[in-house]
Amino acid sequence: MNFLRGVMGGPSAGLQPSGAETIQKLCDRVASSTLLDDRRDAVRALKSLSKKYRLEVGVQAMEHLIHVLQTDRSDSEIIGYALDTLYNVISNDLEEEEQDDSEEENLPKQVDDLGSQFTEIFIKQQENVTLLLTLVEEFDFHVRWPGVKLLTSLLKQQGPQVQQIILVSPMGVSRLMDLLADSREVIRNDGVLLLQQLTKSNAAIQKIVAFENAFERLLDIITEEGNSDGGIVVEDCLLLIQNLLKNNNSNQNFFKEGSYIQRMKPWFEVGDDNCGWSAQKVTNLHLMLQLVRVLVSPTNPPGATSSCQKAMFHCGLLQQLCTILMATGVPADILTETINTVSEVIRGCQMNQDYFASVNAPSNPPRPAIVVLLMSMVNERQPFVLRCAVLYCFQCFLYKNQKGQGEIVSTLLPSTIDATGNSVSAGQLLCGGLFSTDSLSNWCAAVALAHALQENATLKEQLLRVQLATSIGNPPVSLLQQCTNILSQGDKIDRRGSKVQTRVGLLMLLCTWLSNCSIAVTHFLHNPSNIPFLTGQIAENLGEEEQLVQGLCALLLGISIYYNDNSLENYRKEKLKQLIEKRIGRENFIEKLGFISKHELYSRAAQKPQPSFSSPDHMVFDHEFTKLVKELEGVISKAIYKSSEEDKKEEEVKKTLEQHDNIVTHYKKVIREQDQELEELKQRINTLTSQNEQLQATVTQQVSQIQQHKDQYNLLKVQLGKDTQHHNSHSDTFQMNGFQTEEVSKLKEELEEWKNKHELLQGQLREKDSVIETLKSSQWEMGTEQSSQTSKSGGLELSDELQKELDVLRSQVQLQSAEISKLQMENQKLQNTAADPVSVHSSASAASNSDLEGQLEQEIKQLKSEVKALSEEKEALKQHLDSSSSTVAILQDEKSKLQQEVAESKKEQDDLLVLLADQDQKLSALKVKLKNLGVPVEDEDDIESGDQGDEDEDEDEQD
Repeated sequence: MNFLRGVMGGPSAGLQPSGAETIQKLCDRVASSTLLDDRRDAVRALKSLSKKYRLEVGVQAMEHLIHVLQTDRSDSEIIGYALDTLYNVISNDLEEEEQDDSEEENLPKQVDDLGSQFTEIFIKQQENVTLLLTLVEEFDFHVRWPGVKLLTSLLKQQGPQVQQIILVSPMGVSRLMDLLADSREVIRNDGVLLLQQLTKSNAAIQKIVAFENAFERLLDIITEEGNSDGGIVVEDCLLLIQNLLKNNNSNQNFFKEGSYIQRMKPWFEVGDDNCGWSAQKVTNLHLMLQLVRVLVSPTNPPGATSSCQKAMFHCGLLQQLCTILMATGVPADILTETINTVSEVIRGCQMNQDYFASVNAPSNPPRPAIVVLLMSMVNERQPFVLRCAVLYCFQCFLYKNQKGQGEIVSTLLPSTIDATGNSVSAGQLLCGGLFSTDSLSNWCAAVALAHALQENATLKEQLLRVQLATSIGNPPVSLLQQCTNILSQGDKIDRRGSKVQTRVGLLMLLCTWLSNCSIAVTHFLHNPSNIPFLTGQIAENLGEEEQLVQGLCALLLGISIYYNDNSLENYRKEKLKQLIEKRIGRENFIEKLGFISKHELYSRAAQKPQPSFSSPDHMVFDHEFTKLVKELEGVISKAIYKSSEEDKKEEEVKKTLEQHDNIVTHYKKVIREQDQELEELKQRINTLTSQNEQLQATVTQQVSQIQQHKDQYNLLKVQLGKDTQHHNSHSDTFQMNGFQTEEVSKLKEELEEWKNKHELLQGQLREKDSVIETLKSSQWEMGTEQSSQTSKSGGLELSDELQKELDVLRSQVQLQSAEISKLQMENQKLQNTAADPVSVHSSASAASNSDLEGQLEQEIKQLKSEVKALSEEKEALKQHLDSSSSTVAILQDEKSKLQQEVAESKKEQDDLLVLLADQDQKLSALKVKLKNLGVPVEDEDDIESGDQGDEDEDEDEQD
């Protein structure tokens, strides 16, 4: 401890001798007194002196105070005084309050480090921190509160070391988490401050605190305090949650999975009147917005960010933020932070981007929120930070959003421009900002339009169709031509702001537009003044401010070479390389190209997507453009040094690679289809497997049930045998005969039923036989009259089949009759056996009774089996009857058809006779005419013989 005395220039520098002696006496009293009251009074006196005489009390009394904490734990009052004294010695928070201005001037600078040095002495023994954690567990207010303040001060002075001690201490973090549940708000609020210091930059402690249900408790406190309308306690809780979530992917996932994002929605509920917000409410809302941004930060893993974005949309948080965005009376800094928050919530999430595109501002007529924001971006009267936030929002809206890019570009195309001019579109605002006299608006509009073309070759080609009317009476020029015209004019136009900023923005737009788009390169080279302008800019020796413009011109010229398809003869790749070699020099060109990446603002822009600039003059590079430069700088340098033969080889390699890519794409498609088929087959296999398992389980269950039934049957048989042995033969015979009588009566009833059914079936068969005989006779008569031999043979075949079926039915009926007679005989025997039970009892012995039982059981089983067979035969007879009925119906249909054919044939014969009569008349008339003309005519006998031959042929055909 002597080094502290040396720091202060002596043992009692700046201290009266009486004060030093008093402190020494008090320390001796604490160390030597045996009475607790004396020690308590001494510690109380040291506490009163510790603020004014911090150094001496810390040097002389710290060891004694630690000893008091160890030995006098039973007295809460002395423990509280000791903890307060240590807090006054270690904490630097009281230094400014206790010292006068004159004293501050005289004190050396080392005094500011007293707290850190005393903390180092205290934590040198780790048991001291463990002892302090034990005291914090005490419920007594006079012990717990000063313990919390002392531990907070230790963490402020030597955070990492104290964190490590608490981390290795058993249940160290868990003990401190109990502070949030304390009903005394003072301790709870200071516990929040303690956890803030404990969780700073320590991921392990952050995870432990999060899994100790910290989020639930802190969100409850925020809700109890009134959300954004709460006081500084809400601010402290938000800072603690921010510590737990920032750069901690595990806690972010835990926060999302715990459905805590949904509990953030009430934070952003604002009313219609947003005037007169307190400074604390603005601070709270600012921290709440930052907390949302922590969850969706672009630096987080893409998967975690995407899941949080979707959760914010589904719970309505994004809709609430858009409400604040379009509300009136919101403070400017809150509005700016809300725009930045909405930007990151929609960035790269198609669902959220589509919703944002549908949001309208509450104006008359309603305008899209994107248009309203762009109006602020190109308005030079708006604050700089607000314009940067709007640009960031527009960039996030277009990030990986080809649909949104197409909608923005479509507002520039001739077919979609509103001819009435009543509404202003996003494309018109961008063009207006691109060609305004404000350099910052030029830069913002150029960067925004470049993001609309990012990684979208189709839109780059469509944008070439955009025509602009520069002035009345002059023909319109293309947007590409207008950009190059403004670029070539340079400083001739009087602009507000940086002179370089406009040209840098236009060059970044042109580089983005021409990259990976050969058609745009061709349009650019078609203007004969563009290449001479670029080479002239690169070849000049200009100042430092113009070096960046030279580098961007070199990049644009390199893109014109690298993506050149050699469609223009005067601007082929080889000729442009020769032009660079003659006018600029390859080494000089590569050096100028390197000016971009060497610029001091380039590295800043490459760090994160959000455009954050300290002043408008620093607004030079865009984050996405730095990626493009990094991608193209190397390939352009190689392309400049390549010969024409190497270019040809490279083109051939590119074509080969494209072919390979097409083949690979084809095979990928095939593999994807096969994967789908495999998945379907796997699903079917899983389904069949599950069905098989279910069936196997059913079979197993049925087998077990059958086994149970068998066991029950065997058990009943055994029980029946035992009952037969224990009862007398008379009662057994009586019961047996009674059992037989019931069975015989049942069998009689079944036999009567079978007889009735048999008679009914025989009657039906007789009816069918009569119907079939009738059909046979009618069929035979019709067959003689019918001229078609085929239909006749078909009817005979059907009759033969019916005859066969009838024979089969008769044989089955005979078999049934025999079986019924057999059953009747067996029934008669059973009746004779059951007629005289008393005589059987007197003459039979025990052995004959058992034999009779067995015979009866066998006969009963046989009768049951025969009844079952009869029922099956009954079903067969029914089927045969049904088939015969269908056969009868078929025959009736055939009969009706044959009758129709006979009628038709008779009608045809009548028609033929009429025709023959007409022909005879005509022939006779013709013969008369021929004879009159003197033509020889055959005799009538010849004609009649010929007619007779024809009639014979007709008869043969009819047969």
